[in-house]
This record gives sequence, structure tokens and C-alpha cells, in this order.
Amino acid sequence: MRKHSLDRWLLTAILVVLLSSSCTLASKKEMKKKTKGKEVTYDGTSLIVDGKRELLFSGSIHYPRSTPEMWPSIIKRAKQGGLNTIQTYVFWNVHEPEQGKFNFSGRADLVKFIKLIQKNGMYVTLRLGPFIQAEWTHGGLPYWLREVPGIFFRTDNKQFKEHTERYVRMVLDKMKEEKLFASQGGPIILGQIENEYSAVQRAYKEDGVNYIKWGSKLVDSMNLGIPWVMCKQNDAPDPMINACNGRHCGDTFPGPNKDNKPSMWTENWTTQFRVFGDAPVKRSVEDIAFSVARFFSKNGSHVNYYMYHGGTNFGRTSAHYVTTRYYDDAPLDEYGLEREPKYGHLKHLHNALNLCKKPLLWGQPRTEKPGKDTEIRYYEQPGTKSCAAFLANNNTEAAETIKFRGRDYVIAPRSISILPDCKTVVYNTAQIVSHHTSRNFMKSKKANKKFDFTVFTEPLPKKLEGNSYVPVELYGLTKDKSDYGWYTTSFKVHENQLPKKKGAKTTVRIASLGHALHVWFNGEYLGNGHGSHDEKSFVFQKPVILKAGENQLIMLGVLTGFPDSGSYLEHRYTGPRSVSILGLSSGTLDLTESSKWGNKVGMEGERLGIQTEKGLKKVKWEKFSGKASGLTWYQTYFDAPESESAAAIRMNGMGKGLIWVNGEGVGRYWMSFLNPLNQSTQIEYHIPRSFLKPKKNLLVIFEEEPNVKPELIDFVIVNRDTVCSYVGENYTPSVKHWIRKQDEVQAITDNVSLTATLKCSGNKKIAAVEFASFGNPIGDCGNFTLGTCNAPVSKQVVEKHCLGKAECVIPVNKSTFQQDKKDSCKNVVKTLAVQVKCARDKKN
Repeated sequence: MRKHSLDRWLLTAILVVLLSSSCTLASKKEMKKKTKGKEVTYDGTSLIVDGKRELLFSGSIHYPRSTPEMWPSIIKRAKQGGLNTIQTYVFWNVHEPEQGKFNFSGRADLVKFIKLIQKNGMYVTLRLGPFIQAEWTHGGLPYWLREVPGIFFRTDNKQFKEHTERYVRMVLDKMKEEKLFASQGGPIILGQIENEYSAVQRAYKEDGVNYIKWGSKLVDSMNLGIPWVMCKQNDAPDPMINACNGRHCGDTFPGPNKDNKPSMWTENWTTQFRVFGDAPVKRSVEDIAFSVARFFSKNGSHVNYYMYHGGTNFGRTSAHYVTTRYYDDAPLDEYGLEREPKYGHLKHLHNALNLCKKPLLWGQPRTEKPGKDTEIRYYEQPGTKSCAAFLANNNTEAAETIKFRGRDYVIAPRSISILPDCKTVVYNTAQIVSHHTSRNFMKSKKANKKFDFTVFTEPLPKKLEGNSYVPVELYGLTKDKSDYGWYTTSFKVHENQLPKKKGAKTTVRIASLGHALHVWFNGEYLGNGHGSHDEKSFVFQKPVILKAGENQLIMLGVLTGFPDSGSYLEHRYTGPRSVSILGLSSGTLDLTESSKWGNKVGMEGERLGIQTEKGLKKVKWEKFSGKASGLTWYQTYFDAPESESAAAIRMNGMGKGLIWVNGEGVGRYWMSFLNPLNQSTQIEYHIPRSFLKPKKNLLVIFEEEPNVKPELIDFVIVNRDTVCSYVGENYTPSVKHWIRKQDEVQAITDNVSLTATLKCSGNKKIAAVEFASFGNPIGDCGNFTLGTCNAPVSKQVVEKHCLGKAECVIPVNKSTFQQDKKDSCKNVVKTLAVQVKCARDKKN
């Protein structure tokens, strides 16, 4: 018995060892499989990743424009929106703000950002720069680069190329060390060197051509196993792929400069970036969808939405005059919330194009022109049933009927219908069946207790040191350490120079190259002036009272960021350039070159760091009396707004300045610069939740202008709890009803019918139906009104389908809403408009 037991014991031990070895080998194989590199190549059709052709749907998301705490949610939503790639710039002035001192932490943690993208199973396009534009201060170039002797940016200049190569190699070596390139098993499948260089190339003549060739050779020589693109660079040298930027690359892009390169769209602008003084501008999702469908119908295989999430220009990072809020009208808004229907309609477009993937990537293209405004483009794979068609109507006013393969298709005005099997319409670019949302800013109950503001007012400099005979150029004076530069001068006026005529006035006249200016004369505040993004130069002119003897002029030059575009960026100048006194009996007195100018950079509060808890104690704060002069710091405390929703501060009552919360720079605000509609361009300023503590958050504001009303400031919670639908009875049912099996497009439901879908976010449910009409309602989400035709039971039907649910589906047809079978407006094509309010269940 003992021998048998021993045998069994030995046999068991051997089996355990064998199984353990087997598991270890399997684990190692699995690990090897996980880290296996992917070869990325291309041909005239598409990028080829690991031997497979890819349709790439990409979105620009910039890591410094949101917080690391926000990244997971933003990336997850991008993937759920149908993207398979994230594109980002690399920001040189973020990573090397001082020469030789590098920063890759916090919002600058590029490695963490890329690894999060990889974790979500997505690819990465790395746009390296060195110049990025991006409405980012100095186009991403660090300030210190301007002061390198003999340097000229972005041309065949020894100094610029040396610093660029060092920077490029540093970043790419870092990516390589972290095994982030596809050839190492990482997510980076594509790189970009330089950015829209053709816009400035002619200014540099032959040196520009040589610079582009040099940049191409630099990245190609590193053998990183990924292709490289140059956007808006039709003469991109081999092996660089020339790519398109713009709104309608399906019509404006001349195509790849070699037959073996794919058609790629690196920037499809989802909206227009905003500058202070702008009126609201939006780009419709119908236009975006039309442009993307057109590009893919003409051999396109890659589109990138610039931006997919714009985010926030925190601190002083925006380019000149650019708002703190960036590309807020993108599919994910500034707060990372889904902006519907832009998000959902593009998601449906990606689904439709993926149904066309096989014929698009392997089929042969054909084109027909059945009418003046109509066009058929289709791809067919010989010897198979694989076929996909794009039926386009370019008529902007009327629907058109297109006959294709024995069937008639009615195509809405200026739209494209997608047929992934050349028979079934699964998507139309102008017919939105995804839901809509309206953003709400709800005043916080918890954060808006009575604020106890205390203030510290900056002292005016008396006579600053300096021996310049002209006002020093403002970029060079501040060196990007502050938005503010002081100028002082004094001059003597003799009695006989004063105006002799009774009532005659003297005037100070200051010509400035931008961006803004505050002026004091003999200690009295005269006022301020400013330029704009399009016209930076301005003239400040105000009457002054001169006295016999010494008079003093103080100017505060104000920046709103560094320029971000154009040639010879290192030689761009701003600030006051010409100063004169008009109206003297002796004639005009030019102070520009006849007086010595003293200079000083920044505010005393900035130098002492009084925007932080530590720095607060370095100055004497006084209780706010209800009125204060300009150049005043305001500080108070507040509790974090309730809930986990996004938070913001509304700067009502304020003028122009900077905001900090717990020492973190929220950004520049400019309420007093009104747009043509007599409104402030931006009112709400995002405060990321990671900036906040539960209680006693320090708010510090530096306000440039006098007589503001900080008591009107409030904190708000941001949500998209107003959810709507707007679906016409003649729309194409949602693409989600269809899948592709082999060469066939098949329905996944028994009944493919048109429906309207409403969905609340988070754990919320539909608490109220605020509007419902099946007829011809007018308006948009948050602002619907009844038209001349309406089914009386509309609200009743919607309430039955939706109340108390997190998501509901409503059939869009006459039988649902005309239960008495009476149609009081038979000749009207009906539309269902619905608006509901989402809320958390009170029990929760």
C-alpha cells in the first residue's frame, strides 16, 4: 500500500511540474503574443497594419487641454463614438519650458496618455511638430528658442535644426524606451513631422524646400517602423505621405503625390476655434458627415476630426486672443460630455462606412453622373458580391431621385446615402436619427454661499529703471513669464509750451502693435484700449492735463498669448511703439525717442505667488468695500459644487484678467470684449474636478479693470440632461439595424423600422416630457415650438414610451400618433420632435 501511495504521489508531482511548465510556456507565449510588433506599411489604398488594411476614424484630443483624471472618460467615449485612432500634437513648450529642463508629469504626461489609448485598444497618431500652431501660444515653440543667437524658425537654419533634432530625438527615444511604436507592440502607427508648412514655405524660398527635405530625412532615418505624413504639403518628399487639412477634402484635396500613397485627411475641422470678440460660429454635423462620406467615396481611407475634444487652454497657454475654451462645439465638448447630435450622427457614419469596409479596401471604383446635381460612386470586387455605393445629391435646395441598378432612391438635399451592398440605404448624411442634447449650466447650491472677498491692489510703479530710448518690445520684455509689462517715462514741459488758447486740450496718443494697454498720466487712470485677433494694432488716444514742469506717463502693456502662425515667428513684435503728446503750442512732442523708458515685467502679486495658499500671506489683504480700482487681486473661499458633474465659474460682472483655483490656473477671461451681438464671447470657465477639494477651495482672481462686480460671479454645475429627438417620417432607419456577414448586409432585427431614441447619461432616468409634437414643429433642442400641424396625442404617446426609463424608443409613423386615423394635414411630411428632462431617481 505504501509503495502504491508513493507511486501515486510521484506521478502527481510529475503531472504538477509538467502542467506548471506548460502554463509557464503558454503564459510566455501569450506575453510574447501581446507584445508582438506590428508592421505598418501603406499602398495607394490605405495604411496596412499587421498585414490588414484599415479604415481609420481618428479624433484629435490634446493631453494638456484636459486633466489626467479626465483622460480615461474622454478616450472611452471617443472609442464608443466609433473612433479607432487618437491623434495628438506633442507640445515642445510644455515639455521643455526652460532649455534642458523637461516636464513629462501631470497634464504633460504624454506616456500615460498614450498608454491609456492603448489600453482602450486604439491606435495613435503622433504629430511631433516642432511647430504645431494649434491656437497654442507660440505655436508650441518654447520662448527660449527665440533668444538663440542667429536663429530663424522653420527654415534651413543651423541653430533651429540643431535644437529641433535634439528635441525630436528626445521625444521619439522616449516613445521607443516605453515600447509605444507599433513595431514594438505599441499603439503608435503614424507620425507627423512639421505642420502645414506650405503656408509659409514660399517666404523661405529654397531654404524652405531644403528644410522640408531635412525634416523628412531626420524622422525616416530613425527607422521606427511607422509611416510619416506631412499635412497640407503637396510636395512632401518620399516616403512622407502628403495629407489634407480643411473642411471638404473630398473636393479640395488634389490627392497623394504618388500612386503608392493613400488618401489621408489629417484635419477635418469640426467647428471654428473662437477668439475673444467673436460671434458664435458652428459647423453642422450634416456638413461634416457629407464631407467624410464624400472623401471615403473618393478613395479616402483615413479621416481625423480636429478637434474631437477641444478642452481648455488652462493658465496662459492659448495663442493671442484665443479663448480659454477650445473647440467646444466638437463631438465631445469642453467638459468631455457628448455633444449631440454631432457625436451620435458621426458614430452612425462610422458604422455605415465600416459596413462598406471590404469593397472600399478591395473593390474597384466606378463613377456615374446620372444628372447635373447627382453622382454615383461605387466599389465592386470582381468575382464576388462585395459592393458598396455612395449616392450623392449636390442640390442644396431640393431632393433628387437617383436610379441605380433598377431601383429609385430619393436623396435629400445636399446629402449622400450609403448603400453597403449597393442595394440597402443604411445611412443618409442629412437625416439625423441619433438623439440631441442641450447643455445646462445649473447654479450650484453648495458653492454659492455669500462670498467674503478680500482685495489687494497692485501699486503703480513710480519711476522704473531703464535706459531704453524706445518702449521695449513686449514679447521680448515678458519672455512668456507674464502677460504684463510696465513702461514708465517722465518729461518736462515749459510754461510757454502749454496751449495758449482757452479751452484747448492736449492729448496723449499711443500707437500699439497689440494686444491691450492700460494708461496712467500723472497718477490718474486714463483708460484702456485693445486690438483684436484680426487687427492687433490699435491707437489709444485720450485728453490729458499737462502741467508746467515734470509729467509722468505709465503704460501697462498686456499680452493675450504669443502668436501661433506665419513665417518669421521669431521676429514678430507687439506692444506700444509710438507715444506722442498732441496739442502743445510748440507742436507735437514725440516721447518715443526723446525720453528714457523704464521697464518691469509682471505684477507684484505674480512675483510673490499670491494665487497660492503659501503666497497669500505675503501681502496685506483688505475687505472688499464694493468698489475697487483696476489691477486688483480678489480672493475668497468656496465649497466644491455638489454632485460629480463638471463644474465651472461664471465671470458675470467682471472685466478682464486671470483665474486660479487652489493655485491652478483656470485661464484668461475677457468679459468686457463684446462681440457684434453685444455679448461676451465666453462666460463660463471650466474648473476640473481634480482642481477642487470638498471644502474651502481658494479662488483668486486678478482683475485688470476698475469698478467690477465680483458679487455677480457664481459657480455652476454642467450637464446635458435636456435630451431631444428630431426625426422625419421619411428618414432612413438607424444603421444599427444592420451588420455585414461575408458579402451580404443583413438585418439584425426582424422589423427594420424608423424610431426615435432618447437616452439619459449616467444613472439618470427620464423624469418629464417637456415637449412632444408629431407634425411640423420648429426650433431645436431646448427651444422647440409647435408648428401648424400637430398630432394631439403626441405628448401622451411619448410619456407612455419614455417616462421613468433611462432609455426609450419611439416608433416614428402615422399609426403611432394618429390613433383615430385622422390626418388634419395630409400633405405635410411629418416630423417627431421630443424634449425630455433627465434626472436621478429621488430614491437614489
